[in-house]
Amino acid sequence: MRGYLKAMLVAGSALGFCGMALAQSSSPFSGLFGGKTDDGPVSLDFRVTEDEDDIEKAIRNTSLLSGALAEDRISGQDLLAAARADYARILGALYDMGHYSAVIDITLDGVEAAEIAPLDAPEVVRSVVVSVDPGPAFKFSRAAIGPLAPGRQASDDYRRGETAGTGVIKSEALSGVDGWREYGHAKADVSGQEIVADHNQNSVDSRVELAPGPVVTFGDLHISGYERMNPRRLRKIAGFPTGERFDPEKLETVRKRLRRTGVFSAMTLEEADLLAPDNSMDVSLAVVEQKPRRIGAGFELSNTDGAMVSAYWMHRNLLGGGERLRIDAKVSDIGSDTSGRDEELTFRIGRPATITPDTTAYVETKLERMREEEYDSDNISVTLGFNHIFRDEESDKLTADIAVEYEVSRVTDANGRTDFKVLSFPVGATWDRRDEPNNAKRGFYLSGEARPFKGFGDTGSGVRALGEMRAFRSVGEDDRFTFAGRARLGTIAGTEIERTPRDYLFFSGGGGTVRGQPYESLGVREISGPDGTIKTGGMSVANLNAELRWQVREKIGLVLFADYGKVWTESGFGGNSDWHSGAGVGIRYDTPIGPLRFDVAGPTGGDTGNGVQLYLGLGQAF
Repeated sequence: MRGYLKAMLVAGSALGFCGMALAQSSSPFSGLFGGKTDDGPVSLDFRVTEDEDDIEKAIRNTSLLSGALAEDRISGQDLLAAARADYARILGALYDMGHYSAVIDITLDGVEAAEIAPLDAPEVVRSVVVSVDPGPAFKFSRAAIGPLAPGRQASDDYRRGETAGTGVIKSEALSGVDGWREYGHAKADVSGQEIVADHNQNSVDSRVELAPGPVVTFGDLHISGYERMNPRRLRKIAGFPTGERFDPEKLETVRKRLRRTGVFSAMTLEEADLLAPDNSMDVSLAVVEQKPRRIGAGFELSNTDGAMVSAYWMHRNLLGGGERLRIDAKVSDIGSDTSGRDEELTFRIGRPATITPDTTAYVETKLERMREEEYDSDNISVTLGFNHIFRDEESDKLTADIAVEYEVSRVTDANGRTDFKVLSFPVGATWDRRDEPNNAKRGFYLSGEARPFKGFGDTGSGVRALGEMRAFRSVGEDDRFTFAGRARLGTIAGTEIERTPRDYLFFSGGGGTVRGQPYESLGVREISGPDGTIKTGGMSVANLNAELRWQVREKIGLVLFADYGKVWTESGFGGNSDWHSGAGVGIRYDTPIGPLRFDVAGPTGGDTGNGVQLYLGLGQAF
């Protein structure tokens, strides 16, 4: 006799089967869990006749009985309710894997759970046994779906002879609908289906029909939920593509733009159920604004460079148009053995959706007071810039920045006092493909900046270039081992070292460049003064960093690292040069905002070493 199992695809996204087979079975394969009642322990035993880890794992993961014991919900009523629900849950898991003739038996102290009335639950249960005979895996005798969008094909899993799991059929139906939606057919859906399981042949005959519907264009955007936000500015930030051909990726772009402002705690975009006569489709946007103000703080500690503390205050929606005001304050080298205390205060206001929805304009003012070992410097700078996020198939991780900046600095060193005045035009780009910026395990990060500058008075003119590359790769179970590397190169061309602003020159040493060496300990002795040559930064720099990160436990990690730095007196990596290196070990403790970092390092090369260096901070070194 042939047995048939039929199913329906509902609304193009859901495939449901129903059915249950109950019988007693034994098994050579089992997993044992347990809880404890006041009267003794409760055991949970899974027995699967097929010695296949994926089947046993799927059953265990879907079982409510496992969850009940894990949460100490072990009364007789709790376990009976979980057991009765597990028949359907386990059967559904087996259907997803292509097993349509399964036999499931769940007993509570030897009594079949399905035969116990809901109101007759035992007071105490000591033994729960789940026995499953999954039966044979059914194969597709036919796997048809269509019509498919141009350029789309059925997956390799949805073919004749492959395992006929319901998960495969559901996935294929969703993929087919998504293909038409990506082609502009917003209302594509499943219009018909016939799915028959032949229990004599252990096969499934599957046919899914798709209805593409018309090509759709975007209509109007209807906004609700805003309070302080100006709706006109909200529309400008969203950049809704009214009149353009429908593309679900464009709706995702709208979400990203709104999310990036930080103004909203939640947002939903809902497509209209009905199309307009011209086949345009309106979209409703509902937003929830979050509190506009935010504060934060950070720190880093070194035994020789001293402490660094920082804090910020931010307003996310200053004028009602998504404008972001941020004030940052930082004090570093507190208690340093080699220099005085440095102080920095920055005011920055950014306006999103300036010129284009993906362009942010900003104005920044920075005040700095630096007390270094070889010189003192007081700086003030004003910057007007534009940051643009490029949109392509690699999402929004490529950004570019262009600005104009005017800076005045007064430097006092062994050569006396020098005033620098410079107008610069920095242009930079960043390509960030890391999986997690605060604790990357794979991917890469590239950044580069070219800063042409025009000096006034005794200040020279030229161009400063700086580039950095980081790469990450993980291996082992659960990415337990991560190899991380960083390279940094910079040079200044077109001017002499004594006519270059001090904060443009390059140093090496410290937590950001070479651990194990004191902060900015490597420069060059080039500028001649009354007391001979004095130490200053170099015209070119190179830094290399390598780390091996080992995740020992869920929240604990160990790091081995080696760093290298070299500084040159001339542009283009020419002239006199010196180098140094350091190495050490570190420990990481994962927190919700990034790993807490503690590093111990010492010098391994060069003549700038000053004993063991200790570093404490938040986030990976790079």
